[in-house]
Amino acid sequence: MLWRFVLVVTEILLITFWNYKLSGAYYSLDALYCLPIIQAARIGAIRSQRHSDSQIAALVGITSAVVWSVAEAAVVWPNYPLDAFAMNIFTRGVTFTVLGRVLTKLWNERDYLRKDALTGLANRLEFTERFAAERLRSDWSNGPYSLLFIDIDQFKMLICSHGSHVGDEVLKAVSSILRVNSRIVDTVARIGENKFVLLLPETNEYICRVLGMRIKSASDKKFQAKGWFISLSIGHVTVIGSARSFDEILHEANETMCSTKIQSHT
Repeated sequence: MLWRFVLVVTEILLITFWNYKLSGAYYSLDALYCLPIIQAARIGAIRSQRHSDSQIAALVGITSAVVWSVAEAAVVWPNYPLDAFAMNIFTRGVTFTVLGRVLTKLWNERDYLRKDALTGLANRLEFTERFAAERLRSDWSNGPYSLLFIDIDQFKMLICSHGSHVGDEVLKAVSSILRVNSRIVDTVARIGENKFVLLLPETNEYICRVLGMRIKSASDKKFQAKGWFISLSIGHVTVIGSARSFDEILHEANETMCSTKIQSHT
């Protein structure tokens, strides 16, 4: 996180240098100070789970105000009035801080619409968008992609016997397992009360099966350690191209999951 802040501060210093050393008397690059604030607001929105991260945009805004005002005063120093110097820092600091907070809030609200509130995973909206993009990529490259469809068995029985708070704990635990056992390029989503799906770009059937077994093994260990009498059922499907819709592929993954359930009970 520190390197990102250093990068933003470096950008502020470069803007200041260009503004007062390279642009000349008739050009102004003042508006460029908004760029590091926009970047900081985005970082703060992504990492807003920690209070310190939510203050990044404000901190960068104040830094921009100070650096801008100091450079401006240094050009004509000592003929620059101190009251104007202080007023410029104050007004620019307030303006940039408000701008950063507004942008952070807007990005948070945008991301909220695309995330599952409980687990923080992608919701159906974000997943279908990622899926559409992957279909087009596969159609162009003729490469495979896979889906894992995951259902928590005996989930409702667990809630009835232990309460909804335990159900929430289960969903968070499953979400954590799926994150740990997926790649950065994969999309992990919660699309139902106790249903999850993984989109695995450039993944063949063998790798998809191996990942499913790894998730199953990790979840069994977790559930046993917690004393939860539940399990995961996992279906999978591997596709090439864009001929089939998300619902069709999901239906096939659900069928493989159901057949796996039947085999495990026989």
